[in-house]
Amino acid sequence: MQVFARIACLGAVVSLSACGLPESSPEQESLSEQRAGLTTATFQGCTYTITSTLIPLPNPPVNAINLTRQASATCPYAAASVELGRSYNTPFIAVIATQIGLAASFSFKGSPSGSGNTQCRVIHIDPATLGDVRRDAIVVNFGAGNVTSCNLDQTDAGTTLVAYGQKTGPLPGETGSGSNYVATYYNYFTSTTPAVFYAY
Repeated sequence: MQVFARIACLGAVVSLSACGLPESSPEQESLSEQRAGLTTATFQGCTYTITSTLIPLPNPPVNAINLTRQASATCPYAAASVELGRSYNTPFIAVIATQIGLAASFSFKGSPSGSGNTQCRVIHIDPATLGDVRRDAIVVNFGAGNVTSCNLDQTDAGTTLVAYGQKTGPLPGETGSGSNYVATYYNYFTSTTPAVFYAY
């Protein structure tokens, strides 16, 4: 997906054309391809899988987003699963393991109301307990729009976490403009530094 070169350029806030970026963006890949490549990750010998399951009752139906750890000879922990959140529309889900930590993300609509917005959560996962170490929101200013996808990547040997996707409004303090965004979390696994947003 050529995100590494993309982030280096976006972080410096230079023109995209000067970076030699392709005309197509990661968001133009099919959602099925993106999800297939990002729903499983291996960290410290353990395999983690993120899934979305539709719960039809009680009405209205809602999607439960779960993270599961598989038991294996290389994993020091037992099999386990945790619910990360729920969404009233089909969520975009992702999980990634870097050399430093484990992270998951998902888009969600928190209300069945037609006026409810869609936003994203990015979560630093404790690999042993599956609990949250930190949980960040990617949400359009004043809720006046949607963040419909939040893919994950990494830079700087895994110290920097990158979320990217599509949105329908401006993010807080974003540089640039457009319907695509990149959220860069510097030292994500060792700090609480908020994301820097770039739009294009």
